Amino acid sequence: MRGEHDVGAGGVVGAGLGGSARSAGDASSAGSATNSAGADGAATAVGGVGTAVAVVGETLIDLLPVGGDDSPAGDQGSGPDLYQAVPGGSPANVAVGLARLGVPTRMAARISGDPPGRILRDRLAAAGVDLRGVVEAPEPSSLALVTHGPDGPVYDLRLHATADWQWTETELKRAEPETLAALHIGSLAAVLPPGGHEITALVRRTRGTATISYDPNIRPEQMAVVPDARARIRTLLGLADVVKLSDADLAWLDPGVSPTAFARSAVAAGAAVAVVTRGADGAVAACAKGLFEVPAVHVDVVDTVGAGDSYMSTLLSGLHSRGLLGAEARPALHEIDPAALEAVLQDAALAAAITCGRRGSDPPTKEELERAAGQSIVDAASASATPGTRWRVVSGPSARTWSA
Repeated sequence: MRGEHDVGAGGVVGAGLGGSARSAGDASSAGSATNSAGADGAATAVGGVGTAVAVVGETLIDLLPVGGDDSPAGDQGSGPDLYQAVPGGSPANVAVGLARLGVPTRMAARISGDPPGRILRDRLAAAGVDLRGVVEAPEPSSLALVTHGPDGPVYDLRLHATADWQWTETELKRAEPETLAALHIGSLAAVLPPGGHEITALVRRTRGTATISYDPNIRPEQMAVVPDARARIRTLLGLADVVKLSDADLAWLDPGVSPTAFARSAVAAGAAVAVVTRGADGAVAACAKGLFEVPAVHVDVVDTVGAGDSYMSTLLSGLHSRGLLGAEARPALHEIDPAALEAVLQDAALAAAITCGRRGSDPPTKEELERAAGQSIVDAASASATPGTRWRVVSGPSARTWSA
């Protein structure tokens, strides 16, 4: 790895938003494309990518501690048994992140009509997510009681007979998958019965017209009740063009397999992009033209909830802006230049770090991400960096490291 220097809090130097490296002979790798969304939620982008990204999966309420020993640092003194209801769910977080980054986004979710369900729906609508794929479900909302352990948040999920898992083929058609540039699936809804089978079938039907992305976001206790959970996840990995998972996910899925080995094997099996995030050690990424590492971004951590989802949404946003989503763009996605992919992942790491500096899953807007990346570039210039230097961002002497 090239040398590292510490700079002020902000972003990662090296082709950030609007300054991405151009691959030789491939104009689609340059900069951010301009998207314009019509009333129907479709978008027109430079390079011919036409329609929205849809996210399919669960929405749930995270109950976050606001006092006592389980609170994040700096939030003590409110009492040990107080919790704040915060809308979340990994796929919903990805949808909100995409919409805040300016990507036309649809959500396909089964959302209860109960009071928590109204909170979940309002959050998506406030972010500008197209709700045509949302089903008003008769079942209650799913809940997650969140505590903070030494390795990050711990989730006590209350999922029995709740709204998120009862998908039918007819309900999934509401998102109009035939008009999408990309379909993102993730976490529990893609695996848990009875709806998991329907989501896998949707992926098979949609793959001919759209890019498929997948983040397993594994919850071991819940996956343990599904006898063939690993087989279901591997099936979805084999259908995906873009794969992102954490080293913890990988340890559960394939014990003993290294992130580098997994990323290489995923690309060899047909994925265009495979990313494994490794906490303080950054991320390993592979594409057809190479394998490389993207360093972690340092930040004063308030809360890591939703940071990996911000990473995922920024990865998809970066591919979208470069005209690399959609079935017609699949050949170009498979030929993505490593420098262009590295630039996308630097932005993704920065977005995750920004989320870690906030309470709950609160992904950055496009303007916030651009501002943070721009601040990093200014800091780097003032440090008289030498060409080829890889920068690591810090925020104070006690900064903790996190990378999606």
